[in-house]
Order: sequence, then structure tokens, then C-alpha cells
Amino acid sequence: MTDKALVVFDGVVKRFGSFVAVEKMNFEIRKGEFLAIMGSSGCGKTTTLRMLAGLDAPTEGEIRLGGKRINDLPTWQRDTPMVWQSLALFPFLTVRENVEFSLRMRGVEKAERRKRVDKWLERMQITEFADRNVAHLSGGQRQRVALARSLVTEPDILLLDEPLSALDAHLKVRMQTVLSNLQRELGITFVYVTHSQSEAFSMADRVVIMSRGRIEQIGNPQEIYRAPRTKFVAEFLGSSNIFAGKVSNVNGKALKIATPVGEFDVAPNPAKALSKGDKATFVVSGDRIQLSNQPPADGYDGLQAQVVGEEFVGATAVIHLEGADRIEIKAQKSHDELEHINLEPGAKLWVSWRPEATHILPGE
Repeated sequence: MTDKALVVFDGVVKRFGSFVAVEKMNFEIRKGEFLAIMGSSGCGKTTTLRMLAGLDAPTEGEIRLGGKRINDLPTWQRDTPMVWQSLALFPFLTVRENVEFSLRMRGVEKAERRKRVDKWLERMQITEFADRNVAHLSGGQRQRVALARSLVTEPDILLLDEPLSALDAHLKVRMQTVLSNLQRELGITFVYVTHSQSEAFSMADRVVIMSRGRIEQIGNPQEIYRAPRTKFVAEFLGSSNIFAGKVSNVNGKALKIATPVGEFDVAPNPAKALSKGDKATFVVSGDRIQLSNQPPADGYDGLQAQVVGEEFVGATAVIHLEGADRIEIKAQKSHDELEHINLEPGAKLWVSWRPEATHILPGE
């Protein structure tokens, strides 16, 4: 991946009648990066992808691909193939015929078509199914056919619209690995729309989080997870504990924030200078929360909370608790860490964290 922009959205707006699907959007997609766009249904992520593909035209602004304005360029002249959620394979054609379709439309000679199709059938490990009707393949095999069909033209960019949503859980994980390895090997820019945080964070170099047609935050997965910019992003991630209050003390770089459930030391945020009396919201990731039957040790802040329930998520568990003022708290811990803790609903535990585990939301 380079820092060179392959795609630029410059003041792009998309309206459908009076409804604004995408508000003024300004961002770049770098050459060779894996960019994921995520958000809840109706946030504008698919509309953004469709505008890049040429399926929807911007109402305002400009989209540039390789430095050239493409607003009015027809889909078939953009070389921005898309892998759809439904895959959109031709059910009456064989695997080989599906993969070679775009080459045939471009007038590529038969010998060259066969050579390139064979290369991609082998690369996607579906050579043995070359003459089989796609309707007789499994979901994972059809996914590989769709990828081969899109990549056989060797484009600079590939668009993917929730391509794994119809797969079983174990196939999703396998295809995530296939996509990640493929993107790294080819150096092609991938733009991947999904509502799945695990997909986006496991594969993407950068993630765009959208809400109501606006970009809330762009950054690498670790930046977004550890340092969400807004309350929406923190809530969307689902792993952040959110505490709102007012600054009660400022002593050099040290801050205290008073909330309805207590007063806490908070790591300063250099992006936002705060004074005593200012409103402030900070978050603590669930994996940085400590649980104990005893009050917190020196150097930790904490509060008492009541166990609501336990959620099993493979190697870890998420413990849901409720503190004073009905505040909801989540702690993500390994099963070993929970061995000697009473997790019966209604049990009271101490919830604690170090001040450096906190993050002030700069956008609040």
C-alpha cells in the first residue's frame, strides 16, 4: 500500500428526492489498500460504493479515479468490478463461462481468454469445477467463482458489497483469509462494504464508519477500537463503556471527571483541552475492565456493579453488569480470569480500570 490516492471523493452528496443518503463526503482511498466501509443499515455505505461503481450518480461533488473525473463515465468504462452480496452469477453458465464472461465482452481473443481463465481458476482453487454449472456448487465455491470473474480482468480496484453475509460462520472465516491473502498478493485496492465489525477489523488496513450519510471516523482498526472519536462510534463498536459527566479538577495533565456513578481519574486528551466545569465523556474498552470480589487496588478507579448476565464468545466471555444510575457496563475476559469470580445474576462485583485505559471522546 502507498499513500498515493487512487480514488478521491470531493464534496460528494447523494440525494434521492428530499432524502439525503450521503452528505458532503471528502475522503481518499489509497492505492493498494484494503478499505472497509461499515455502519448500520441505511447509513449510506452501499450508496457510496454504488456511486464509485457508476450505478448511482452523485447529486453534487466529484469522484476521481486515477486522477480522472468519473461522475459521468458509464459503469462498463470504469473498470471497477463488484462482487455482490447475491454474487449475481449466471446460473445457466458453467464456472469457466462465468469467469470468462467479462473477457468475452471486452473482445479478448479465445486463446488469451482461456489462458487467463485457467490462471484464475487455479488461483481460486476451483479448476476441478470448471465445467460444472454454478448452481451445483457450494456457497464457498460460488464465492470463489465470483472473485475469479471480477479479478480476471486484473483491475486496479475491486468493490465488494457484503460478499460473505450469506456464508456459514466457518466459511466466513476461511473466506476472510482468502480475501486478505489475495489482496496482499495482488496489491489491488479493495473497497469492502460490511456491517460486520469482525470482518472489517480483521481484514482492513483502514475502516470508514458511517452514520446517517456522514463519515463519523476513518482510521486503522486499532485506532478506532482504542480511540473512538464520537459517542456514536463508541456505541457502534459495542465494546466500549461510556461515562458522561463534568470535569471536576484539572491539575497539570491530570484530569478528574465527575459522573453519576463516581469521580474518576482520566487520561488527558491532547486533541481537546478541557477546563473545570466542562462537559466530558470518556470510554473504557471492555477488555481493559478488571472484575473482582474485592475493592480495586491502588492505581485503579472503580465502582460496584451487579451482574446481569454472561455472554459466551469463544475464547472469551462478555460479562454484562449494571451500576448505580442504571449504567450498563461490559467486561470482556478470558475464561481463566473468571474462574474464581461469582458470576451469578445479581452478584455484586467491583469493576475497575487504570486511568491510562480511559479515552476522552474528542467529538463530544
